[in-house]
Amino acid sequence: MKKILLIFFFLFITISCSKKEEEKFEAFSPESFAYDIGDAWEINATVNVKGFVKREVGDELSASVEFTVDMIGPDSLKITNIFSDSKDITSSDLTDIPLEAQFELDYNSPEGLYRITFNVTDLNSGEVTSAQSEFELKK
Repeated sequence: MKKILLIFFFLFITISCSKKEEEKFEAFSPESFAYDIGDAWEINATVNVKGFVKREVGDELSASVEFTVDMIGPDSLKITNIFSDSKDITSSDLTDIPLEAQFELDYNSPEGLYRITFNVTDLNSGEVTSAQSEFELKK
């Protein structure tokens, strides 16, 4: 019986003291949509990021990311940095950060499939990740 208790005790200590595996910095769940607003197309795109470095600020956690959006059209024309922004968040429960981009395209842009690429940088660690989404322009 003592051996069993001793084994459980060492197992408990080993599990308690083991280093928790850090979550990889990644972008997930990208989405993009095009809306006809009459004289232009409004493009809305979203993505979430997780695994960023969190800093303690008092009783809360803080994170800081910046991102750019690139776009490739059906004519293979690539537009870099069509949108850019940064986001600083402080919260007691910080698990992921939602990012949003909104911009307009000329109404005469070619119809077809467009690809959006989010390029996200964790400003606390310097790590970079990206995610892609597609939308279609159809009149």
